[in-house]
Amino acid sequence: MLELAIGFSIAVVIALTGVGAGVVTAPLLILFLHVPVEIAVSTALAYAAVVKLIVVPVQIVRKQVSYRILLWMLVGGVPGVILGSIFFHHVAQHGPKSLLYIVLGSIIIFSSGWQLFRHFRPDAITRPTTDRTKWMGLITFPIAAEVGFSSSGAGALGTVALLGLTSLTTAQVVGTDLTFGLVLSVVGTGVHMIGGSYDSALLWKLGIGGVFGAIAGSGVAPRIPNRQLRFALSLWLMTIGFQFVYQAAHFGTR
Repeated sequence: MLELAIGFSIAVVIALTGVGAGVVTAPLLILFLHVPVEIAVSTALAYAAVVKLIVVPVQIVRKQVSYRILLWMLVGGVPGVILGSIFFHHVAQHGPKSLLYIVLGSIIIFSSGWQLFRHFRPDAITRPTTDRTKWMGLITFPIAAEVGFSSSGAGALGTVALLGLTSLTTAQVVGTDLTFGLVLSVVGTGVHMIGGSYDSALLWKLGIGGVFGAIAGSGVAPRIPNRQLRFALSLWLMTIGFQFVYQAAHFGTR
């Protein structure tokens, strides 16, 4: 029952704030269900794919996806997420598992820090005057490798790349980045499933709760102060990120 509630809650948070599934799911599974980090990361990646399969078609219908830029992102993204997922499987099997906590915590800190920066400086980033789309493959390779290794970061890191290298509108940045994240989640999930670090029963429960959560969150989203909620969530995530890094650095993990 708790798994259903967590899946529901994560989907509501995503619907209300737009914060990515990967960066929220793994910490909740580790903290509240005491799922081993290697299982939590793989299951979170699969859950992100399920959620984005619901969200991305809406972006496509609204014509908010730039397929030309998406293709350049996937040139580096697909091999990156495959290699990152393979490396994750190697570390999960042979250690040190503390590395999993350090990477996950670091990405959570960056993602939440990016959200806090945008809260206080929403117009701080200067949009490029020239199109540098062809650099996207080089930029998205390490981003995708990190997603394959930790399940999180595609949203924040992909957004930074799109804002810095393209002249897409805000709506197009969101739609293109979500579609990019969907492809990474699907490919990465496939590699993680082959590696065996994955809990199908847990994913089913999270997914069922997530469907109802997405519906409920979408219904109340217009009446909820999104900016304040995103700020509070970012503060909480940053605290969790520092906790993971501190735990790995000072105590280690088994």
